[in-house]
Amino acid sequence: MAEKKIIAAVGATGAQGGSLVRAILSEPNSGFTARAITRDINSDKAKELAKLGAEVVAADIDAVESLKRAFAGAYGAYCVTFFWAHLSPEKELAEASAMAQAAKHAGLQHVIWSTLEDTRKWVPLSDNRMPTLMGKYKVPHFDAKGEANQFFTALGLPVTILNTSFYWDNFIYFGMGPKRGSDGKLAITMPMGDKKLPGIAAEDIGKCAFGIFKKGREFIGKTVGIAGEHLTGAQMAAALTKALGQEVRYNDVPPEVYRSFGFPGADDVGNMFQFKRDFNQDFCGARNLDVSRALNPALQTFEKWLAQNKSRIPLE
Repeated sequence: MAEKKIIAAVGATGAQGGSLVRAILSEPNSGFTARAITRDINSDKAKELAKLGAEVVAADIDAVESLKRAFAGAYGAYCVTFFWAHLSPEKELAEASAMAQAAKHAGLQHVIWSTLEDTRKWVPLSDNRMPTLMGKYKVPHFDAKGEANQFFTALGLPVTILNTSFYWDNFIYFGMGPKRGSDGKLAITMPMGDKKLPGIAAEDIGKCAFGIFKKGREFIGKTVGIAGEHLTGAQMAAALTKALGQEVRYNDVPPEVYRSFGFPGADDVGNMFQFKRDFNQDFCGARNLDVSRALNPALQTFEKWLAQNKSRIPLE
């Protein structure tokens, strides 16, 4: 039997890397195997992946030499950064550069870079429709990733640029779930107007990425955008109402109100929603549902995801 191709997944204990590792391990006859890259190989999540059959390897994505060792001998790698762990676009840029250099050094045959749009191509810094943040970004957690695309392309890497979408899992973990207003009614709040928000189950990102790796060279040099559905705030509220068995309203607020909410990164997230609202056709158009389904036939709709996860959504 031919030796299995190793896919090294950065951030293997996180949502994206972890979902890819699980997707690979769930298909033992695919010809691929997973190398789970994490800072702490002794964490519960890392041990869980080892139990499933992953090779678990320690690496620090801030250190290029550490990444070179972690990528050695692999066929491909899934590269992702973790903005919300440190809120630093500069750190993301440095991490992306280190991953690209390590991928080049290891001679990888396929790299997937998980990224997002650089919104400054649509909203230049001189455009006052939304505030400039940290001196040089409009949506820091988007812009640095988009800017970092060049690290992978400039080195001539066999790369697929993967544009992801809003995780529905944010309703569980990110404090974005339904909250009770003064009237006692539940509502989700987003400054999206009547525009559609591309969303996806975090586990489906890994499955789509695995679909890309399985296609061989087909997606090398291409940009792919994935989503499970494009839904308005009202449609998401209706799905939540049905799943939770109690009314959930959609509370549309202006972006400037959202930016004032005061949680860490509120201005960044407010700008993000405004970008998605104001350039909705471009943003949705870059995330093709048919392509996503072709890569991952088990792709979930929001309703299907809710059926599995509704009990995990905290209701405040």
